[in-house]
Amino acid sequence: MLTYQEALDYIYSFIDYERTSLEGPHRFDLSRITALLELLGQPHRRYKAVHIAGTKGKGSTAAMIESILRAAGYKTGLFTSPHLHTYRERIQTGGQLITEKRLVAHVERLIPLAERFSGLTTFEITTALAFSYFAHEKVEWAILETGLGGRLDTTNVADPAVVVITLIGYDHVDVLGHRLSQIAFEKAGIIKEGRPVVSMPQRPTALRVIKRACRERKAPLTLVGRDWTWERKGFDLKGQRLDLHCHQKPHAGSSTLCRDYASLSLPFLGAHQLVNATTVVATVAELARQGVSLSPQNVAEGLKTTSWPGRLEVLNEEPLLVVDGAHNLESTEALAQALKEYFGFQRLILVFGALQGHDFKVMLRELLPLADRVFVTRSLHPRAIDAQTLAQQFKALGRRCQIEPQVDEALWKALSQAEEADLVCATGSLSVAAEARAAWLESQGVSFQRDPPPTWQVSGQVPA
Repeated sequence: MLTYQEALDYIYSFIDYERTSLEGPHRFDLSRITALLELLGQPHRRYKAVHIAGTKGKGSTAAMIESILRAAGYKTGLFTSPHLHTYRERIQTGGQLITEKRLVAHVERLIPLAERFSGLTTFEITTALAFSYFAHEKVEWAILETGLGGRLDTTNVADPAVVVITLIGYDHVDVLGHRLSQIAFEKAGIIKEGRPVVSMPQRPTALRVIKRACRERKAPLTLVGRDWTWERKGFDLKGQRLDLHCHQKPHAGSSTLCRDYASLSLPFLGAHQLVNATTVVATVAELARQGVSLSPQNVAEGLKTTSWPGRLEVLNEEPLLVVDGAHNLESTEALAQALKEYFGFQRLILVFGALQGHDFKVMLRELLPLADRVFVTRSLHPRAIDAQTLAQQFKALGRRCQIEPQVDEALWKALSQAEEADLVCATGSLSVAAEARAAWLESQGVSFQRDPPPTWQVSGQVPA
């Protein structure tokens, strides 16, 4: 029997586009995952699914939908990526992470099947693991977040009851295309014939692509901002409240969840989370229209109890300590807006690190006008940009920064210079947010689930 560490090492031994550069030759298609799932007995056909693609908001949207379905008594599966502290976060059932023992068992089942293929990726192995595990656990609903794009993403073998498109922006442009229309085409590739689509408000270019795909595939479209609207009603550091309004006309078979909601509680901050939550309620209303047993009480309870850490998460109040996984233009715009709207602070002290393949220059344009002091750092992620390289960009922008090569040291230096009325924000990538979060939780004696360093990290040899 494999150990948990050996199982992780096996998973990471495949081509891993999260940890290595996407530059150079690569082939994305669904042939390998389709064949692998066939050998596993088509596990993804044994439960219903909600499929989510987009550039920003996928993870929190998936987490909220799963929480509502679980509040209604359904056995749920949640598949997301990447993770904060443990690989097991990616594969959850009933709100619980896959156990080390279960993960090992499913890896051992996969090994002889995977040997029949060449060119498998870590994400394909992970998708097969998740789908197989969900079938083994007899989940009723799987909430699936795409990894990269949509049309050729491994999750696109699913046949969902509802498709969700979150905000589309510029990310992974070397793979998905440099024009918004190209990126939207890839994201809209998860739209299936006749399957309802719920979309967040989009830029006109992206919306045209989505509408065209819906027309071509005869997929009815619910558009948030038109068919559903929201109002923020109040907030504190623990979350916010919102009212929702459904503007769809009642018709035969219409959903009992298409109604107005007053003062729903959301344990997340940021105007973007209000949009996410509205999209979630529009999605579960469509499920209810299809006959899924859901009540307004399930909606309220599911939203209130959703957990999705590392995204505009407040870890301390005096001084304020916030970690956020913003790593592209859209998410950094949302972070900058939230810092201004939701927090009162005297100075902003920024702890910043980024990954290769992400446009950190556009992120800095959003954050630097707010920052009084900056610490640049490098996470342990294999694609992390050297802190010296980041510092050179700061110099080119006419800003001074302090270099701290390790995230935890950067965090402690920032906090040591912060007064009670200041705000320290660790951001630039999910890995920076995760390492800052882990350092803080450990300092407070808070237990949390965390993987040991992978063998490749200890040896310094990143898998090819």
